[in-house]
Amino acid sequence: MKLYLRLISISIILIALVACQSKNKNDLSDIPAPELLAIAKEAIKDSNYETALNHLREIEARFPYGVYAQQAMLETAYLYHKQGDPELTVAAADRFIYTYPTHANVDYAYYLKGLANYTTSRNFIAKFTGSKDFSDRDPQAARQSFDAFQELATRFPDSRYTEDSVKRMQALLTTIAKHDTNIAKFYLERGAYVAVVNRCKQVIEQYQNTPAVEDALGMMVIAYREMGLADLAHDSWRVLQTNFPNSRYLSELNG
Repeated sequence: MKLYLRLISISIILIALVACQSKNKNDLSDIPAPELLAIAKEAIKDSNYETALNHLREIEARFPYGVYAQQAMLETAYLYHKQGDPELTVAAADRFIYTYPTHANVDYAYYLKGLANYTTSRNFIAKFTGSKDFSDRDPQAARQSFDAFQELATRFPDSRYTEDSVKRMQALLTTIAKHDTNIAKFYLERGAYVAVVNRCKQVIEQYQNTPAVEDALGMMVIAYREMGLADLAHDSWRVLQTNFPNSRYLSELNG
């Protein structure tokens, strides 16, 4: 009986020790902010996102008004971006922008907003089509990405992220413009010529420096001809010939 009671006592002590160790392992309340931040950054590098998020939350909870809380907010946005979650990335970035609009690193928050939808959109299409062309999809994400990059470039022209943002903006414009010409082609195949002209005008006016302008002019010529508007067709033809002298439309339409 004594041996039995002793074994029970030992078991209780062991359980208590394990529970205590577990509690200490998860207890972050005594860890200073710099160490919490360092652990979070290292965890992000190792793709241990749950650990990283726990440490970042601890920083914001215990040091809500310090420089470490500010850094934790930015790291949280970056963490969500690494996880491929555009909605949470944008939400975290917006929270930082709203809370610290004059912060020295607020430009990075705008950059993350742009990257959130830019990266996700391109990866999504590449996964299912084997291509980085996502012009046949809803361009809402591309437009949101463009708006974020544009705000960064406008507000922070000297930012280290501006040059890359401008390059991405041009790629996004090309994609959005091609999306609109795809819609124009859809209308053209169905004989909705007024809709073709309106969509093509939008491309020409809004996306002047993109390859889609050639397609827009070519389809305008076709649409005007089909509607019997010879003068407008000829005007569009001349613009096409002047700006794209080697366009395939010139030979196909035999203007």
